[in-house]
Amino acid sequence: MKLTPRDAPAYFARPDPARAGLLIYGADAMRVALRRQQVIAALVGPDGEKEMRLTRIAAADLAKDPATLADAMRAQGFFPGPRVAFVEDANDRVAEAVTAALADWREGDAQIVVTAGALKPASKLRKLFEGHKNAYAAAIYDDPPSKAEIETALRQAGLQNADGDAMRDLMALARALDPGDFRQTVEKIGLYKMGDSTQLTPADIAACAPVSVEADLDDILRIVAEARASEIGPVMSRLRAQGVQPVGLCIAATRHFRALYTVASDPRGPSQGIARLRPPVFGPRRDSMQRQAQAWGAARLEAAVTLLTDTDLALRSAGRTAPAMALVERALIRLAMMRGA
Repeated sequence: MKLTPRDAPAYFARPDPARAGLLIYGADAMRVALRRQQVIAALVGPDGEKEMRLTRIAAADLAKDPATLADAMRAQGFFPGPRVAFVEDANDRVAEAVTAALADWREGDAQIVVTAGALKPASKLRKLFEGHKNAYAAAIYDDPPSKAEIETALRQAGLQNADGDAMRDLMALARALDPGDFRQTVEKIGLYKMGDSTQLTPADIAACAPVSVEADLDDILRIVAEARASEIGPVMSRLRAQGVQPVGLCIAATRHFRALYTVASDPRGPSQGIARLRPPVFGPRRDSMQRQAQAWGAARLEAAVTLLTDTDLALRSAGRTAPAMALVERALIRLAMMRGA
């Protein structure tokens, strides 16, 4: 069975011990690893690994000896409690061994937890878990944590009271940092506030945040497309610090808005238009782009592409007088205001 992105966080926090297995897959290995750690900790508890109720199996070893997983699934340890057989970095080479183990699984056996990289819809491993009646498959997308997930991370770090401005800054930080770095930053803030019962403020976050954080091109494109003009400046500063070239940023923006125009201008509607995009767009990013296209409309998107084309020409012009990055930033702000108008 599939776990939707909406339902997956709640299941990761409280997995069902009566299920035979769980597949967690995604392109970002760090995001997959964090979810796997959360699920296994919830299943076997904080002492599960010390009590040898967790068996780790490398996919390469399982491919050589398919019986390894079935043996680990049935093995009874000295300590009582739920058990987990964890298969790491799996792919379709181990699909047959996992299929056999799931078919033989009985109540009281160790739950099978499998992690994998990006899997295509035709993947045998993915189809196995998605079609199984007593197992789940969860896709992990490269999206920043939600507000609820950030609040959970704060509670785990002992931070109970964050004001509105602090939460805004934390959400911006979550978009800029990798998941592992963001979790470390929250833990650092928790240590910084230890023994301090006052409300968490933006100053506390600034004192603990990395001096320089990475910004992705997708961040700035999403901000512009969603008309959040006030957020453009800080992200542009990070992009400049990373050495992003103005021409490359302009090309990326033009590509994004042309894709939105394709979606918005399809005579059969945005849902059909987004299906025409190549390369295809999946998951929450697909929903986000469809919403952006509907909010802009074909006419404004056509004007946006024209503005970006003019900016690109100005960047390449021999008579250019303004700094290149300033030209791009001004164009992006005008785009955000165009959508908001």
